[in-house]
Amino acid sequence: MGMFNMVFGRSHVLLCFLVFICQITAAAPRSFSIDYKHDCFRKDGEVFRYISGSIHYSRIPRVYWKDRLLKMYMAGLNAIQTYIPWNFHERASGHSDFSGDRDVTHFLQLAQDVGLLVILRPGPYICGEWDMGGLPAWLLKKKDIVLRSSDPDYIAAVDKWMGKLLPMIKPFLYQNGGPVITVQVENEYGSYFACDYDYLRHLTSVFRYHLGNEVVLFTTDGAGVSYLKCGSLQGLYATVDFGPGSNVTAAFSAQRYAEPHGPLVNSEFYTGWLDHWGEKHNVVSTTAIVKSLNEMLSLGANVNMYMFIGGTNFGYWNGANTKYAPQPTSYDYDAPLTEAGDLTDKYFAIRDVIKMHRKIPEGPPPPSTPKYAYGSVKISLLTTVSKAANTLSFAGPIKTKYPLRFIELNQQFGYVLYRTTLPMDCSKPTPLSSPMNGVNDRAYVSVNGVPSGILERNKAITTNITGKPGDQLDILVENMGRINYGKEINDFKGLVTNLTLGSQELCNWEVFSLSIDEAISEGLLWQGNFEERATLTPPRSLGLAPPAFYTGSFIIPDGIPDLPQDTYIQFPGWKKGQVWINGFNLGRYWPDRGPQVTLFVPANILSTSSPNNLTVLELESDPCTPGPCTVEFTTVPVLNGTVKSLPNQKRQLFRKDLL
Repeated sequence: MGMFNMVFGRSHVLLCFLVFICQITAAAPRSFSIDYKHDCFRKDGEVFRYISGSIHYSRIPRVYWKDRLLKMYMAGLNAIQTYIPWNFHERASGHSDFSGDRDVTHFLQLAQDVGLLVILRPGPYICGEWDMGGLPAWLLKKKDIVLRSSDPDYIAAVDKWMGKLLPMIKPFLYQNGGPVITVQVENEYGSYFACDYDYLRHLTSVFRYHLGNEVVLFTTDGAGVSYLKCGSLQGLYATVDFGPGSNVTAAFSAQRYAEPHGPLVNSEFYTGWLDHWGEKHNVVSTTAIVKSLNEMLSLGANVNMYMFIGGTNFGYWNGANTKYAPQPTSYDYDAPLTEAGDLTDKYFAIRDVIKMHRKIPEGPPPPSTPKYAYGSVKISLLTTVSKAANTLSFAGPIKTKYPLRFIELNQQFGYVLYRTTLPMDCSKPTPLSSPMNGVNDRAYVSVNGVPSGILERNKAITTNITGKPGDQLDILVENMGRINYGKEINDFKGLVTNLTLGSQELCNWEVFSLSIDEAISEGLLWQGNFEERATLTPPRSLGLAPPAFYTGSFIIPDGIPDLPQDTYIQFPGWKKGQVWINGFNLGRYWPDRGPQVTLFVPANILSTSSPNNLTVLELESDPCTPGPCTVEFTTVPVLNGTVKSLPNQKRQLFRKDLL
């Protein structure tokens, strides 16, 4: 009995000790911090280095988030970096949306479930080749607002938005059990003209108020002392960005200007580069990437690869650079994972480099998603934009002496129709001009429904028209994406200055705010006399046809396993426009200018239970005259098609200051 008590007593003591150790372990707080003495990050007290990749949830359908994250994890990454575009969530002031493809907290949770930490970039400005750099266009209702500054109206809007967003993010901070290890304040502010330190200080106080004092806040700027002078601020850890082929030592020396001690960080190591309509598709050498990546990792640096997967600018979300040059629908970026999430040689080469510096997960990554060629789909004319104006303009036209901008119509994206009558005899060709270069961004001109030419921002400010006094002049203006970088981000859309006809200023306009996406979703364009519409032939002139809607449908058999699958759509014989499938706005096509020819079609928008409806808004041609016209579905993307080159567009890889 005594022996039993002795053994039991020892066992009891051992059990209590184990329970005590477990309690201590469970109570140990999670932490992520900067160790300035040893020039590193520390996670839970241990030296930590991240190898990360950029992924933008706003450019990838929600159903594919996990697939893309798993592929990043299997490449050996231990973190991801993502933006939060303000305008993606708050499309109207005070009305935010975090559902479906906008469910950012679900995305953060998925990243954690996969085993990835998160570097978060909530703005308010993000750049990212995203419309207006992520800032909502409704800010421009105050015409003289100074964005990204201490302007009181801008600050009030930022405070309200951050008061909504940051409390949602706080539970996902690493210290609180989540995946978020660092949070960026603003973005590349040293490249902006304002250089407003009070603005950065205010943002810092807002972030600290909502997220607490433990989270690591940081900034990102170009790897040059001139950028860091206005981009860095005490209390925010300064990091740099640069691409392959750069002098790594010199680039990190610039970071040391702002941060003499602490971890080396390249927040944007470019694995590819952005494209513009009318310029060649950019491709970045895998050899150069792996050489620079290995060099940085050998120094112990923290690296985020921008982009690891680019994704797609669905709808109207693409941005633009100056001198005005909009980006295409594809944001493939020549990244290690393609726009469709497919594995590339670049992916495996990068994985091999990472393997030299840390243990990576065993086993193969998830395979590329299968693609299916659904073939040709016959398309027919539905109606012209001019004929459908009253259907598309839910509130009806606004009468005004001078043209109104998009934002004055409470419209942010898409198309607006401006209508007036000719005030004079134009029996001889008469110049219709925008003397102040005030067409933002592209205008399709017709008289009595007959095309008369195209006006384009910075490129074509005059076109000749003919007609009689009283003839109807229609000008359909397309917003091709707001400038996302530099001092011109206050990018108003529409006819932002008045037009002249000859020497006479045009007045007395009817302005139609067009709700095209809503009209397509609600089937409004299909109401009416279909037989009459089918016999319409749009008038052609100067090789142009008036902007018009075309429609078609195709069936995906439900008896074939694994359908629907991803695909690509292309437009043989078409010039420029917008396309919807089952009401989903895929984005812009412009094979006539290039380089992008095909558009990515994710399987989740397709159906096997009912016909898939196609709606095409063609802005320049009538591909259905003469004879039938089609669009085609293929398994092979074409992002490097023939380019109709534009003059004076000289850009350099990885040089944002030259954008």
